[in-house]
Amino acid sequence: MVLELKIPHGADLDALKPLLPVLLAYILSFIYLGIYWNNHHHMLQATRTVNGKVLWANLHLLFWLSLVPFATGWMGENHFEPLPTAVYGVVLLFAGLSYTILQNKLVHHSKGENSTLGEAVGNDLKGKLSLVAYILAIPLAFVNEHISHVIYALVAMMWFIPDRRIEKKIHQ
Repeated sequence: MVLELKIPHGADLDALKPLLPVLLAYILSFIYLGIYWNNHHHMLQATRTVNGKVLWANLHLLFWLSLVPFATGWMGENHFEPLPTAVYGVVLLFAGLSYTILQNKLVHHSKGENSTLGEAVGNDLKGKLSLVAYILAIPLAFVNEHISHVIYALVAMMWFIPDRRIEKKIHQ
Protein backbone atom coordinates (compact mmCIF):
# COMPACT_ATOMS: atom_id res chain seq x y z
CA MET A 1 0.00 0.00 0.00
CA VAL A 2 1.50 3.27 -1.05
CA LEU A 3 0.57 6.44 0.75
CA GLU A 4 2.52 9.62 0.94
CA LEU A 5 3.65 9.83 4.54
CA LYS A 6 5.26 13.26 4.68
CA ILE A 7 8.49 13.67 6.60
CA PRO A 8 7.98 15.98 9.60
CA HIS A 9 9.89 19.26 9.73
CA GLY A 10 11.27 18.90 13.22
CA ALA A 11 12.97 16.41 15.49
CA ASP A 12 10.52 16.41 18.39
CA LEU A 13 7.19 14.67 18.99
CA ASP A 14 5.26 17.90 18.32
CA ALA A 15 6.39 17.67 14.69
CA LEU A 16 4.47 14.38 14.39
CA LYS A 17 1.12 15.76 15.60
CA PRO A 18 -0.07 17.06 12.21
CA LEU A 19 0.77 13.67 10.65
CA LEU A 20 -1.08 11.63 13.27
CA PRO A 21 -4.41 11.30 11.38
CA VAL A 22 -2.65 10.08 8.22
CA LEU A 23 -0.49 7.69 10.22
CA LEU A 24 -3.46 6.27 12.16
CA ALA A 25 -5.46 5.79 8.95
CA TYR A 26 -2.44 4.11 7.35
CA ILE A 27 -2.01 1.72 10.32
CA LEU A 28 -5.70 0.74 10.28
CA SER A 29 -5.64 0.14 6.53
CA PHE A 30 -2.39 -1.81 6.70
CA ILE A 31 -3.99 -4.07 9.31
CA TYR A 32 -7.06 -4.51 7.09
CA LEU A 33 -4.96 -5.41 4.05
CA GLY A 34 -2.93 -7.83 6.16
CA ILE A 35 -6.14 -9.47 7.36
CA TYR A 36 -7.37 -9.88 3.80
CA TRP A 37 -4.00 -11.21 2.70
CA ASN A 38 -3.88 -13.83 5.47
CA ASN A 39 -7.48 -14.97 5.15
CA HIS A 40 -7.30 -15.03 1.36
CA HIS A 41 -4.22 -17.23 1.61
CA HIS A 42 -5.96 -19.61 4.04
CA MET A 43 -9.05 -19.74 1.86
CA LEU A 44 -7.05 -20.65 -1.24
CA GLN A 45 -5.11 -23.31 0.69
CA ALA A 46 -8.42 -25.11 1.17
CA THR A 47 -9.04 -25.15 -2.58
CA ARG A 48 -7.50 -27.48 -5.15
CA THR A 49 -8.61 -25.75 -8.36
CA VAL A 50 -10.29 -22.59 -9.56
CA ASN A 51 -12.44 -21.69 -12.54
CA GLY A 52 -13.27 -18.51 -14.45
CA LYS A 53 -15.97 -17.43 -11.99
CA VAL A 54 -13.51 -17.73 -9.11
CA LEU A 55 -10.90 -15.72 -11.02
CA TRP A 56 -13.40 -12.92 -11.76
CA ALA A 57 -14.57 -12.92 -8.15
CA ASN A 58 -10.93 -12.67 -7.08
CA LEU A 59 -10.40 -9.73 -9.43
CA HIS A 60 -13.52 -8.08 -7.97
CA LEU A 61 -11.95 -8.33 -4.51
CA LEU A 62 -8.66 -6.95 -5.81
CA PHE A 63 -10.48 -3.94 -7.27
CA TRP A 64 -12.01 -2.96 -3.94
CA LEU A 65 -8.78 -3.56 -2.08
CA SER A 66 -6.98 -1.34 -4.60
CA LEU A 67 -9.23 1.54 -3.48
CA VAL A 68 -8.14 1.24 0.16
CA PRO A 69 -5.10 3.55 -0.27
CA PHE A 70 -7.27 6.27 -1.85
CA ALA A 71 -9.92 6.09 0.88
CA THR A 72 -7.21 5.90 3.55
CA GLY A 73 -5.36 8.93 2.23
CA TRP A 74 -8.53 10.98 1.85
CA MET A 75 -9.71 10.14 5.36
CA GLY A 76 -6.32 10.79 6.95
CA GLU A 77 -5.53 14.00 5.07
CA ASN A 78 -8.92 15.40 6.05
CA HIS A 79 -8.57 14.47 9.71
CA PHE A 80 -11.33 11.85 9.70
CA GLU A 81 -14.11 14.15 8.50
CA PRO A 82 -17.55 12.51 8.02
CA LEU A 83 -17.64 12.09 4.22
CA PRO A 84 -14.15 10.58 3.86
CA THR A 85 -14.89 8.34 6.86
CA ALA A 86 -18.11 7.15 5.22
CA VAL A 87 -16.36 6.56 1.88
CA TYR A 88 -13.73 4.52 3.73
CA GLY A 89 -16.59 2.43 5.11
CA VAL A 90 -18.08 2.00 1.63
CA VAL A 91 -14.75 0.65 0.38
CA LEU A 92 -14.54 -1.71 3.37
CA LEU A 93 -18.14 -2.83 2.82
CA PHE A 94 -17.58 -3.64 -0.84
CA ALA A 95 -14.26 -5.35 -0.07
CA GLY A 96 -16.12 -7.48 2.49
CA LEU A 97 -18.93 -8.23 0.04
CA SER A 98 -16.49 -9.17 -2.70
CA TYR A 99 -14.59 -11.43 -0.28
CA THR A 100 -17.89 -13.14 0.57
CA ILE A 101 -18.66 -13.56 -3.12
CA LEU A 102 -15.21 -15.07 -3.72
CA GLN A 103 -15.65 -17.40 -0.75
CA ASN A 104 -19.06 -18.52 -2.03
CA LYS A 105 -17.72 -19.09 -5.55
CA LEU A 106 -14.88 -21.20 -4.13
CA VAL A 107 -17.26 -23.25 -1.97
CA HIS A 108 -19.59 -23.83 -4.91
CA HIS A 109 -16.68 -24.70 -7.22
CA SER A 110 -15.25 -27.18 -4.74
CA LYS A 111 -18.46 -29.22 -4.49
CA GLY A 112 -20.56 -27.20 -2.09
CA GLU A 113 -20.73 -27.14 1.66
CA ASN A 114 -19.27 -30.64 1.96
CA SER A 115 -15.97 -29.29 0.70
CA THR A 116 -13.14 -28.49 3.10
CA LEU A 117 -13.74 -24.76 2.67
CA GLY A 118 -17.53 -25.10 2.91
CA GLU A 119 -17.31 -27.06 6.14
CA ALA A 120 -14.75 -24.64 7.55
CA VAL A 121 -16.66 -21.41 6.94
CA GLY A 122 -20.11 -22.82 7.68
CA ASN A 123 -22.65 -20.01 7.83
CA ASP A 124 -19.83 -17.43 8.23
CA LEU A 125 -21.34 -15.49 11.11
CA LYS A 126 -18.20 -13.38 11.51
CA GLY A 127 -18.35 -12.34 7.86
CA LYS A 128 -22.03 -11.42 8.11
CA LEU A 129 -21.45 -9.43 11.33
CA SER A 130 -18.66 -7.51 9.60
CA LEU A 131 -20.93 -6.50 6.72
CA VAL A 132 -23.67 -5.36 9.13
CA ALA A 133 -21.09 -3.35 11.10
CA TYR A 134 -19.93 -1.56 7.93
CA ILE A 135 -23.54 -0.86 6.91
CA LEU A 136 -24.10 0.74 10.33
CA ALA A 137 -20.80 2.64 10.34
CA ILE A 138 -21.34 4.39 7.00
CA PRO A 139 -24.36 6.54 7.97
CA LEU A 140 -23.07 6.89 11.55
CA ALA A 141 -20.06 8.76 10.13
CA PHE A 142 -22.44 11.69 9.57
CA VAL A 143 -23.74 11.50 13.15
CA ASN A 144 -20.36 11.12 14.82
CA GLU A 145 -17.40 9.92 12.79
CA HIS A 146 -15.68 8.57 15.91
CA ILE A 147 -18.39 5.91 16.20
CA SER A 148 -17.50 4.74 12.71
CA HIS A 149 -13.79 4.67 13.55
CA VAL A 150 -14.50 2.49 16.58
CA ILE A 151 -16.62 0.14 14.47
CA TYR A 152 -13.88 -0.14 11.82
CA ALA A 153 -11.32 -0.89 14.53
CA LEU A 154 -13.59 -3.47 16.20
CA VAL A 155 -14.13 -5.32 12.92
CA ALA A 156 -10.37 -5.34 12.32
CA MET A 157 -9.79 -6.71 15.83
CA MET A 158 -12.40 -9.39 15.22
CA TRP A 159 -10.49 -10.60 12.14
CA PHE A 160 -6.93 -9.95 13.30
CA ILE A 161 -6.23 -13.62 14.01
CA PRO A 162 -6.46 -15.59 10.74
CA ASP A 163 -9.51 -17.82 10.48
CA ARG A 164 -8.59 -20.98 12.41
CA ARG A 165 -11.61 -22.88 11.11
CA ILE A 166 -9.92 -23.27 7.74
CA GLU A 167 -6.58 -24.31 9.27
CA LYS A 168 -8.31 -26.97 11.38
CA LYS A 169 -10.13 -28.43 8.38
CA ILE A 170 -6.99 -28.46 6.23
CA HIS A 171 -5.03 -30.36 8.90
CA GLN A 172 -7.78 -32.95 9.52
